Amino acid sequence: MGELIKHSYDVDLHWNEGRLGTLRSGKLNETIEVATPPEFPGGVEGIWSPEHLFVASVSSCFMTTFAAIAEYSKLDFEELTVPATGIMSNESGKFVMSEIILRPKLVIMDEDRKDKALRILQKAEEACLITRSIKTKVKLEPKVVIGVAG
Repeated sequence: MGELIKHSYDVDLHWNEGRLGTLRSGKLNETIEVATPPEFPGGVEGIWSPEHLFVASVSSCFMTTFAAIAEYSKLDFEELTVPATGIMSNESGKFVMSEIILRPKLVIMDEDRKDKALRILQKAEEACLITRSIKTKVKLEPKVVIGVAG
């Protein structure tokens, strides 16, 4: 049996005022301002919320997983965009992020690779470690386009 591999990712949150804080990590250059979303009392417009970060973690994990699988599978692509929507719903009196819809658009040049591209998109959704770690339903609506990026 192999050795258990563990990685850790440290994040520090500093409360600023009201419903506003700043996220940072000693291993990253950027800081991110976070706040309660405007849909809730005391929420702040125009600032990343935990809900946005939750959806972003799923979509960015999908992208990085896809890029790794595509590289391993020797699938060349011109462009990948991943619009994502998180659906928050009230279930039994409590808000939960019930669904995330990923709508990746992949641009490739070789029409003969379209089926392979769709399989890799699906495999990336299944292999994404963030998706596997949450109970939220993740729905994939992929689109492969043949042609030039842009």
